[in-house]
Amino acid sequence: MEAPLEGQPRTKIYAGPTGVVVLTDRRAVRGALVDVVAGAVGGGVRWVVLREKDLPRAERLALAVDLRAVLAEVGGALIVAGPDPLDGDAVHLPAAGPYPPPAVGLFGRSCHDTAELARLTTEHYVTLSPVYETRTKPGYGPALRPAGLAALVKASPVPVLALGGIETPAQVAACVEAGATGVAVLGAIMRADDPGETATTLGRAFQEAATRVTRTHLARSDEGQPSTATTGEEDQ
Repeated sequence: MEAPLEGQPRTKIYAGPTGVVVLTDRRAVRGALVDVVAGAVGGGVRWVVLREKDLPRAERLALAVDLRAVLAEVGGALIVAGPDPLDGDAVHLPAAGPYPPPAVGLFGRSCHDTAELARLTTEHYVTLSPVYETRTKPGYGPALRPAGLAALVKASPVPVLALGGIETPAQVAACVEAGATGVAVLGAIMRADDPGETATTLGRAFQEAATRVTRTHLARSDEGQPSTATTGEEDQ
């Protein structure tokens, strides 16, 4: 297992994305993107990452305004993919840059291996991908699987969102057991017949797995044993 990276800043109080985090893809939805996101929010989602980077800024800004309005009703937050926060205060950046990041209140970065984790500076969180084979980016990988995710979680100096091909409750649970703070989901919700129901199902799986992991850690702590997470789902 990789040891945690030395000399990297750690967030003292983490206020970033957790649970089921939705990434947008307007080309995958069966209706209006805002309606799909609203359904997911109704199912418990509180963090959304706006992609749609091919849109002109004016159209993307208008979409951000609409999505923020949906999230504001439940105290949720919008993260914008790319360095332009679209009049907000949260962005998600690719591994390649920019360095240093823009001055915003919250920012995360996409990572895939220990070399990219080693370049982190003041990020609040990272995504690690792809955990599973993904229909959104076929051929992207190789897949980390839960064992690979767990190794990178241990190497990361900041909280981790698992990303890539996460579509079932069992996969959500495996990611939580590997140490992920949240799971980032795209296709499972964007392509769902009922985004709200799908979000509820995946969110319930996350909460149940997180509760199990917490209880296991507390029990091990009481017994004086190291409280390391195990995946139990390496062959998912």
